[in-house]
Amino acid sequence: MVKFKIIISDPVEGKAKNMEVEGVNAQPLIGRAINETVDGSLLGLRGKRLRITGGVDRDGFPLRPDVHGGGKKKLILTGGVGFKARRKGERKRKTVRGSIITEDTYVINMTLLKEDQTKPEGSKVEAEGGEA
Repeated sequence: MVKFKIIISDPVEGKAKNMEVEGVNAQPLIGRAINETVDGSLLGLRGKRLRITGGVDRDGFPLRPDVHGGGKKKLILTGGVGFKARRKGERKRKTVRGSIITEDTYVINMTLLKEDQTKPEGSKVEAEGGEA
């Protein structure tokens, strides 16, 4: 049985919300990738849009957006997700996981997207200019 901890951050309010999803409710998230947009109704947030921003697997290895697939890989990193260089030019071989959510993923980080603030076509205010 698949079980995920999901952390949803709201940049407008500056708050985060934690929830757990398991079983049939977690199945639609498997196979999704980082930076993919998901409908909030999958998680019980009707009318909201969420973007997957990252995650961690059961062993603590981070999901890295530039690694394809869902498996573990050992990479030489200079910075970014999974490694912070202490000195200029420092590189280190680290184990990271690919950007695809699998059954081994434990935590999924998501961001709540702003709703479209579209204006009706007739609401534009046009500036009137004088003739020269």
